[in-house]
Amino acid sequence: MRSFFRKINNIQSSSTTQRIPLSLVCLISLMAGILLPFALAPYHSWWLAILSPALLYACLHQRTARQAFFIGWSYGIGLWFVGAFWLYTSIHVYGDTSAILSVLMIAFMAIAMGLFNAVQCWLYRRFFPETPLTFAPLWVLFEWMKTWIFTGFPWLFVGYAFTTYGLDEYAPLFGIFGVSFVVIVIAAALTECLFGKRFWLIPIALLLFGAWGAKYIQWVEPKNEKPLSVSLIQGNIPQDLKWLVEYQTETLRIYATLSQTEWGRDLVVWPEASIPMFQTDIQPFLEVISKHAQERGSAWVTGIPYWDLENSQEGHPLYYNAIMASGSQSSGLYFKQRLVPFGEYIPFSGALSWVLPGLQDDVTLSGFSAGHDHQAPLIIKNHRLASAICYEIAYPNLTRNNAKDNDFLITISNDAWFTGTSGPWQHLQMVQMRAKENGRWIIRATNTGVTAFINAQGHIVKQLPSDQRMVLRGELPAYTGETLYSRFGDWMILLFCSLLLALGLLFRPRVVNTAFKQRR
Repeated sequence: MRSFFRKINNIQSSSTTQRIPLSLVCLISLMAGILLPFALAPYHSWWLAILSPALLYACLHQRTARQAFFIGWSYGIGLWFVGAFWLYTSIHVYGDTSAILSVLMIAFMAIAMGLFNAVQCWLYRRFFPETPLTFAPLWVLFEWMKTWIFTGFPWLFVGYAFTTYGLDEYAPLFGIFGVSFVVIVIAAALTECLFGKRFWLIPIALLLFGAWGAKYIQWVEPKNEKPLSVSLIQGNIPQDLKWLVEYQTETLRIYATLSQTEWGRDLVVWPEASIPMFQTDIQPFLEVISKHAQERGSAWVTGIPYWDLENSQEGHPLYYNAIMASGSQSSGLYFKQRLVPFGEYIPFSGALSWVLPGLQDDVTLSGFSAGHDHQAPLIIKNHRLASAICYEIAYPNLTRNNAKDNDFLITISNDAWFTGTSGPWQHLQMVQMRAKENGRWIIRATNTGVTAFINAQGHIVKQLPSDQRMVLRGELPAYTGETLYSRFGDWMILLFCSLLLALGLLFRPRVVNTAFKQRR
């Protein structure tokens, strides 16, 4: 491995750099990007999260900004095409799109998302000195940008590879971006060591020592209360049947039957859209289940499409992807805040109305509305439960805001769209990181998996096998206190990265920079 890195360094440092084909370096970068998804769930080869960015760092050595753009773009294309290929199942199998067109659509997505890495690498070689302390901050800032640009697609962050693997001890301090920063600094510093700059072993040792010390800081603690007894119902309804009108009665029967033995426990949870009808269409069923839960002393939480009859927007009704609580000593209604583009709503639907005139009048096309910020938590047996529906748990700051001053986090999902792929496992890994960041147990109920209980340290305590119709039972302690990340959010790591980049701009080598301006 050392000889391989030395060869890359020799090629990049050679006086014949211009004769070295850029295509060869881009190919190495492409392969490096392909490696990173295998560091994440379900493969958990965490060491690839060091090797992958280390290869990219080596490929960028003494390259011009223009060359760096294509090297970074190659890396991003490999990362997103392989890392998000689970989209193929939803597009081809459930979307009835041809195999070739499905692959082309994923390739287009990878090309678009790869531009994040392309611009990141261009900025790195255009404005900053070659050092891990400028490479890592730029990496983190671009990961953060993926949480909000064009509504965000916060996936495939390098720090997730270390969920439960030691470096995640930085999560309660600085969140996922703090973990990513540490990973990238270590990866780039190891590369520098292989290039002969052994003094980089010092910051590596300090970062590893910091992770070891952080695990002894007790940010939160369990309340002196009786644990909450919880049952999660995994209905395992096939996605191709879930929304069929003729299968609705069978869906309700499955969930009602699975829940019969669970009434009497503190909380029974059904997953996202487990009731595939609006509350206005199924009021008698809701009343029966709620009454049954009330009589047995249970709270009942379910995912359901919700039609807001009291409010409308420009004369059109509002529809929400919702979580509803009812039954004994329970109340609350949560509307999903971050919606899936083209899955739950059509972007720029107003602008597209002249192309598709029926768009505004058909709920199946115009889709759901987004819930507002700072919604009240669900109240379950005097406990406050912060909510997250499906992929919005992937947004660190959104989850943090919802989790503040609450006893538990509850997230419901339907990952049946991606059955048999890495998607649901990547999703679960993010849930684990949210638990670690906020110091709270997370209750996760899904339609087909992965249904699980995750403790305040981000470890999976219990889980159900995927694609099976089962019930998961657990006793969950409520926690009190807040982590450093809960209190300050992403601002600390973002400000620190900005400071490092400002120092990089201030102390960049002027002679080298001038040379690169001439070659750009």
